[in-house]
Amino acid sequence: MTRPRAVIADDELLLRQGLERLLTDGGIDVVASAGDATDLIRKTQAHRPDIVVTDVRMPPELTDDGLRAAIAIRRALPGTGVLVVSQHLAERYALQLLGNDAQGVGYLLKDRIADLDDFLEAVRTVASGGTALDSEVVARMLGRRRREDPLERLTPRERDVLELIARGFPNKQIARELGLAEKTVKAHVGHVLAKLGVDDRTQAAVLAVRAGVVGPRS
Repeated sequence: MTRPRAVIADDELLLRQGLERLLTDGGIDVVASAGDATDLIRKTQAHRPDIVVTDVRMPPELTDDGLRAAIAIRRALPGTGVLVVSQHLAERYALQLLGNDAQGVGYLLKDRIADLDDFLEAVRTVASGGTALDSEVVARMLGRRRREDPLERLTPRERDVLELIARGFPNKQIARELGLAEKTVKAHVGHVLAKLGVDDRTQAAVLAVRAGVVGPRS
């Protein structure tokens, strides 16, 4: 059986070395290690491992850099498994990491890892495209999704505008359909993007289709 290849990241050298030894003894080849988020991305791109195992807080900003690096890696190298191991749950970025497809993703809380064999099994699972999520992470993520449906923030008129955005209508056509001034439509579009937390009309349209606001364009 081929041994999984891993890149690991933690800003604490001793923890990094301990994790490397644990994984190596457990049959996982650590091909590189990193002490900051920038180096993690660089080494992952260079080595193309089966899995990245990373902490959340690390340089350069010592906030959620490791998790944001994990999100960037998933986008650039979707075939690479990502396992986040942290002392806390960074909910905002964890939602982005999980997205709509949790295959090849794991998120474990350090203080709830009671068995090293279970941890190694989680690494192997994620490396092979499976999912390994702490039960507390799942509960909090599901709770947050229920509480924070961004579509619920929209007014009825904004939902009308979103539906037409999802159908590919430009502002001028939306204005004609809804009997509004084009500048009013432009303002509504800005409000929709802000409330949904997206950067452009395409992202808003994708969210609308996924939420069932409108069917996909044929």
